[in-house]
Order: sequence, then structure tokens, then C-alpha cells
Amino acid sequence: MFQGASSLVLDGKGRMSIPTRHREVLTANAQGQLTITRHPDGCLMMFARGEWEKFRDRIAALPMSAQWWKRILLGNAMDVEMDATGRVLLSPELRAAAGIHKDIMMLGMGHHFEIWDRETYEAKEALAMQGEMPEVFKEFSF
Repeated sequence: MFQGASSLVLDGKGRMSIPTRHREVLTANAQGQLTITRHPDGCLMMFARGEWEKFRDRIAALPMSAQWWKRILLGNAMDVEMDATGRVLLSPELRAAAGIHKDIMMLGMGHHFEIWDRETYEAKEALAMQGEMPEVFKEFSF
């Protein structure tokens, strides 16, 4: 299970360095083989390859009424591999789709990561914090 937020900076080639705490797990469990695709909320999702395959199979099984979302999620998926120093290339197409420029946030979301343009993430987080808490949390104890 991945958790925690990391503030990162892309290098000149569009590569991000996976934080050490996640790099070791991704190397051990997925041999550094990852898949990155678009997320409906405007960020990117990054999966260890085995987790991606489970997610991909669930998306592929959706009915024809979800065909455009299948195209968005499956058609934009890119297999990547961590290099020897733990960097991963975010393709120009995926960066453009998520509005990612240089400063990013990488969030552990359990079985995958979200990768956000930092300004976009901060703006959406502030908006969420100003709004009302979702119903599902009303009975939740903190």
C-alpha cells in the first residue's frame, strides 16, 4: 500500500525521481516496471505493472457505454521502467494531458500513485477543504 505525498521537480527531459521509500518497493515487487495513464480528475495514475494489469482488466470489461473512458484510460497508458537511479519518464503526451510542467506532487493512493501538476493540486485541494465534507465521512471518526 502506497501512501504519503512527495513534492518533486521534473528534470529537463520530463523525468521524475521516484522517492526512495517507494523506489525500493517498486523495484522489489515490480522490478521497476510501471504503467502510467490518465486519470478522470486531470492528473496521471502510476501503477506497478501487476496492479496495472488488474486495473486494465477491470476497465477492458466495461460495457460499450464506457468506450470513451476505456479509450482515455487504456489508450493513453504507457509502460515505463525506472532507470538505474530511480527516474521515470513522463511522456510529453501525458504531461500535456495532465497540465504538468515542472513542479509536481506524487501521492500514494493505496495500490497506485497520482501525479499532479503542483499548482493544480494545491488549487483543487484548497477548494475541497473549503467545501463541505462528503456524506460518506459524516459518520467517520477521526
